Amino acid sequence: MSSFTDVKEWLRRVLNDPLARKLIENSVLTKGQLQALLIDISADFQAGKRLTLEEKANLRPDGKKTSRGAFNRTLQQARRNVIRSSFTLILLGYLNLLGSPRLEPYIEIANRLEAYVKAYEGAWERTSAGVKDEAVLRIVSLLEKELLEGLEKLSKTSALSSRM
Repeated sequence: MSSFTDVKEWLRRVLNDPLARKLIENSVLTKGQLQALLIDISADFQAGKRLTLEEKANLRPDGKKTSRGAFNRTLQQARRNVIRSSFTLILLGYLNLLGSPRLEPYIEIANRLEAYVKAYEGAWERTSAGVKDEAVLRIVSLLEKELLEGLEKLSKTSALSSRM
């Protein structure tokens, strides 16, 4: 990708992906914070050049203009939330709660997400090469549906109740 339009389109696709939307909805990051984080981490690569903070601030896929200061504040909030989430996982591990049967469904769905991404990337590469394999596309679609249902179930607070 070489233009700002391409970067905005890439961001729009990422943020409108059904699995990404479900994950964002249940994460500690707001959509704006995730946008800022994605722009900061990936936009240079996607654009094919080093971008200034002002250029990054203007990459929102919804076309809204953002000041450099507002973008930087949102980016700092996103970084802080990612760090806090990481420390939460470390704390759960320290307290020996990561192996808890209550958390196993989260680990299982993370593994299934990884398998989905690999299948999706394979299907995308084949389609980009002009090979449209309907069976593979159906499998990817089924995996996506199963993941969305699993994520919906895990997003309920009762998923961590003591009565599981």
